[in-house]
Amino acid sequence: MERVQFQQEQMLAELKDLVQRSLFTQAEVKQIMKKRTQFETALVRRVAKKSDFLRYAAYEMSLEQLRRKRLQRMKLPKTKATISDYALVRRQFQIFERALKRFKSDVGLWIQYVQVANRENARALVGRITARALQLHPHVPSLYILAASHELSHMSPSAARSLLQRGLRLNSDSIDMWREYIRMELNFIEGMRRRWNVLGINIEDDESMKAAGNQAELGGDMEEAGETIIIDDQGEMPPNEVIAAEKGGDEGEAARRAIMDGAIVKSALLSASKALPKVELFLELETLIRTYPCQLRLRTTLLDHLYSLVQETIPDDPRAVKMHATRRLRELTILKEDSNESSNDDCRLADSEDLIDALQAANEYLTTAVNTSWTRSRSCGSTGAIDRDIADIYADFVVEWCQLPTLEPSLKQYLVGSLQALAQRSGAPPVLQATHIRVLLRDNVSPKKTLKLARRYSATSASPDVWLARLDVENSSDECDVKSAWASARAAVDASSDVKGAEKIWLWGLDHWSTNPEGQQGVYEDLLKQSMRTEATRHIHETLLLRYASDVIYSQQADRHPRLKLVRHVSSAYLPTKAVWECLFALESARNEFAKKPILSTIYEFWRALDCVSAASAWAGWLMERGEGKEAMNTIGRTMSQLAPEEQVRLSGVWSSRLKGEQTNDGDGDSSGEEDVS
Repeated sequence: MERVQFQQEQMLAELKDLVQRSLFTQAEVKQIMKKRTQFETALVRRVAKKSDFLRYAAYEMSLEQLRRKRLQRMKLPKTKATISDYALVRRQFQIFERALKRFKSDVGLWIQYVQVANRENARALVGRITARALQLHPHVPSLYILAASHELSHMSPSAARSLLQRGLRLNSDSIDMWREYIRMELNFIEGMRRRWNVLGINIEDDESMKAAGNQAELGGDMEEAGETIIIDDQGEMPPNEVIAAEKGGDEGEAARRAIMDGAIVKSALLSASKALPKVELFLELETLIRTYPCQLRLRTTLLDHLYSLVQETIPDDPRAVKMHATRRLRELTILKEDSNESSNDDCRLADSEDLIDALQAANEYLTTAVNTSWTRSRSCGSTGAIDRDIADIYADFVVEWCQLPTLEPSLKQYLVGSLQALAQRSGAPPVLQATHIRVLLRDNVSPKKTLKLARRYSATSASPDVWLARLDVENSSDECDVKSAWASARAAVDASSDVKGAEKIWLWGLDHWSTNPEGQQGVYEDLLKQSMRTEATRHIHETLLLRYASDVIYSQQADRHPRLKLVRHVSSAYLPTKAVWECLFALESARNEFAKKPILSTIYEFWRALDCVSAASAWAGWLMERGEGKEAMNTIGRTMSQLAPEEQVRLSGVWSSRLKGEQTNDGDGDSSGEEDVS
């Protein structure tokens, strides 16, 4: 308590000043002292919580806001600053400093401290905070970005560049770091352009061979140097490159041309592509360059360079292929949005000849990529992941554009025709066939023709995707035997390597048909018997049992059925796993006061044969919640005597954790009640 008393003594001067200036009354000051004493008492306990520090800081922030509002309302004459003018802000900083001594590893706390200091315009303090945070957390990109943003906002580009470059050396795999670094370099180019306009330095459009040669030489030097150039606003000597750019003659002209052509950003893009050759990086950088307000010539040059790096770095990545193919389409869309931001006449986009040419070029580029990947994989004797991915990319491209309500029917027919040409080839990827079926079904194009096509695709296919598309077509037709088609689909996908797709086939009928409870139970039981026939469908058997437990045994009409009889039937007729018994136990115990002890006991006996530790812990825990502690401890003791030593240790740990969790919940409830009263 000595520390609490010490903090109280430190408050006296500021509180006295607040009363003397009539900003707070004597009663309010007493209330402030009482509240601060409560916070200080919470902070000095042996195990302090971060939430205590944050609540204390939030209270001080609200006090400071109230002080400023009252000061503004009272319109007091300006005098020399007194202790109350800065004491509340200083106390906020002190609270964060005390919190960080205990929670140095909490990055969020460091960021909150920086934000508070920024809000109070404590520039020097922000610099010190970020420096300490970066020493402790050198591999957190957000701290470098925050520190660089602070330096840029206070006209210190040199410090910002140094911070980002140091961060990139330690976090070269961070997309956010590369994006912000290149954003800063774009900002630098724009600043240089405005500076030269103010100085009256014009960049001439002289395309002489001499100037071009000098430009190429300077651009090569910049790429080799790796360090970008700056203008120092603190009165220091600018770099040699800037001095050269602001000189007259051919040397200055060549330097200015290189800078305005994006030589600095190109060098940064090259470094980024070497450090992190991922399509996610290129997509982020493309979005940045497209949306950054710069000259059109510079944007086009940088995009050309970015796409050339994509081709060099990840030429076979399917998303990179789509990115390259749809470049012109995205440009047209962005131009249309910019020019008609407030217009609803979006349908004219489909009438543009540029759009038609761009869509055709993108489609041809993607179909060529599909054919190339297909040919390469077939020559190797197998269908690789890249082949499937590029097929998925093309299928998504066709669906995306065919779903646009403003797309001309002729363009839609063109895309569907290209998709059909690929899907009907021998050995075509199943995703193309399934997409072709779904596009025709959505557009309601000749239902009989669509059904015939779906049956032809699925006749020799074991792909769940193709069969799911066919089942959707069969279900939409009134003249089809959907149950027979569903049975054929289940038989066809038994040997499929797509486990999740096969599960969707088995569950398709359950999700699409609504039957009475008796009929639903019969369907489930038939499926469960079929899924036990082969080893390949055992995982589906477990999924069906989990659905059977929730949809049949514990459905809304479960009270009319003997649940205990159904639970025993599961054990005798099927192959339940420990996950099934765990699910049944959870469903029964979730009924709270309606839960039946005999049912839970039966489930426990079946469960413990597969997972004795989890079963005993769950059963004993339920007994404890019902106030039957003696039986619960007997269950744990009896189970302990039957387990191997390593299993005994596991059960002991699980049971201790459960007991501690219950005690913690009780303690939290008591403490929260005390806080509410106070």
